[in-house]
Order: sequence, then C-alpha cells, then structure tokens
Amino acid sequence: MLDVLKGKTVFPPPLWMMRQAGRYLPEYRETRRRAGSFLDLCYDPDLAVEVTLQPIERFGFDASILFSDILVVPHALGRDVRFEEGRGPLLTPITAPEIAALESKTFHVNLEPVYETVRRLRAKLPDETTLIGFCGAPWTVATYMIAGHGTPDQAPARLFAYREPAAFQHLLKVLADHSAAYLIRQIEAGADVVQIFDSWSGVLDDASFDLFCVQPVAEIVGRVRAVHPDVPIIGFPKGAGARYRTYRQKTGVTALGIDWTVPLVAAKDLQRLGAVQGNLDPLRLVAGGEALSDGVEAILKTLGDGPLIFNLGHGITPETPIAHVETMVKLVRSATR
Repeated sequence: MLDVLKGKTVFPPPLWMMRQAGRYLPEYRETRRRAGSFLDLCYDPDLAVEVTLQPIERFGFDASILFSDILVVPHALGRDVRFEEGRGPLLTPITAPEIAALESKTFHVNLEPVYETVRRLRAKLPDETTLIGFCGAPWTVATYMIAGHGTPDQAPARLFAYREPAAFQHLLKVLADHSAAYLIRQIEAGADVVQIFDSWSGVLDDASFDLFCVQPVAEIVGRVRAVHPDVPIIGFPKGAGARYRTYRQKTGVTALGIDWTVPLVAAKDLQRLGAVQGNLDPLRLVAGGEALSDGVEAILKTLGDGPLIFNLGHGITPETPIAHVETMVKLVRSATR
C-alpha cells in the first residue's frame, strides 16, 4: 500500500475496506457486547486492538485502520457524545456562544487511550500491514455537533453556517487545529498513513465546498506535513463528484478515496494525478454473485494499470455476508492482467 501511495502500480492492488472492523463480524459483535458501550470500546485499548485486528486475522487485508470514531474529537473537546442502538451518534447541539468555550486543555489527555491503541497495534501488526490512522474532516464533524445527530442533507449545519458565519468559521478552525494535532499524535504512535473522512461534502454548493471542505482540510494537510512530510494522507470527500479534482489540487492530499458514484472513466482521470482508493458499491458486496464479480472486474480493468488501493466506495454494511467478503478478496488477489 505504501508503494501505491508513492505513485507506483502494484497488481493485484493492495486491499482493505472502510469499516472493516464492524457489525458484519460475529467476533466484533461479541467484543462490542463485552465493552458495554461504543465509546467504551473506542477508549479501551485492549478491546480496540482486539476489534482492529479481527478483520486482519480473518481476511489478511493489506491495511489495518484504527478502530475509533470521528466524534472522539468533539468528545475530547468537552462535548457530550453518546451512541444509541438504532439511532447512531447523539450530541447536544452546540450554540454559537458555546463554540468559543470549547475546552482544549485536556484534549490529548482525553485521547491518550486512542494513542495507546495505535502503539499497541503497530507492535502487534505484521510489518507488511499498513496501519492507518484517521480523523473526520472539520465540516463533517461540525454537522454532527450542530444538528446533534445525522440528517439527510445536513440542513441544520448549512443554515447555521449561513446565519452565523463567524461562529461557524471559528468552529471549523478549532476542529482543523485539533484534528491536525490528533493525526500528528497518531503518526507519532505508529500510524503509517492517515485518512481524513469528509462524509458529507456532497451536500454543499461550490462556494461552501471550497470554504467548508477544501480550506479546513488543506489546513490539516499543511500542519501534518510540516511535522511529518513523508507520511501519506488520504482524503475522502464522499459525494464530491466533479469537485474531486479541485479537492485534490487545493488540499494537497496524497491520495483520493472515491465513492461508488464516481464513473470509472472519471476515476481514471483522477488517477493520472496520483493514487486513488475505492470504489466498489458496498451493496454489490451485499448482493454477491455477478453483481460483485462484475463490479470488481470493472474496477481492476479500468484502474488496475495505475496506482490503486482497492476498497469500497464507502463503509461495509452490517448485513454483508462474510462469504462475500471472502469472495471479493479472492477475486482481487487472483486477478490477472
């Protein structure tokens, strides 16, 4: 994977899945039950290491991604975060005056269990398995902080940004500064690569995309590169569509994670500028059969002669059959040109 991120072509390409440690695995569900709550699982290094390694032990993926959540950053800044079964993450919506009062003095202390998890993972993983650290992009994290939960089009955050532009820009800056520091600490603990997830970039107009998505991520990339210039950074602006190229050029990310709606001919064009990661529709993996094999074949045929990290176009869904994951791994690893 590190060779691909340097722009080299490797075939068959390296392979991992977003959310590869998760509810589709029975061993994950058992560990999650023992943890008590989702955040307890994120903050318990013993259990977080256990679930991070589960898909590596089962499938032998080429990369392992730290088990955590993008909302540990606002949690470490003093906001309440909880996860309820069937409802997902819930937060108390932040107000404009509260943004100025975000508490950063104990930020790294609060996240020390995550750094310890990274240290243990790097010690336990095979040398050839890339360890990925991550954070949420400021825009996506801010949407949850403002609405208090996920919404279909993140209208609460968009309205807040229009009505309270100064407060919203301050929130993005606080999140960018702390997210960069968070990624730097993960790298120091042993992460080989870091990824920035912007799951809600696709709901914005052009001006807002540049202001809310591109500029804060460019700030994070610059801060991380100033300390660790050689560590690859993957940006994943889900739903960016025609703006993927602009995102790559303006943020300076090493590689682009592309969602499943990106046409392969467009992905090929993006690949000429550097590595791409993706972009199998997660529901092809659920369906299996020809839907799966056709999807894998199309990606390898179009993108396999350039720097590619094979992945899904978003996270694996809980209902995915394990047998289908095994099939996907075999299809990718047995592929020939």
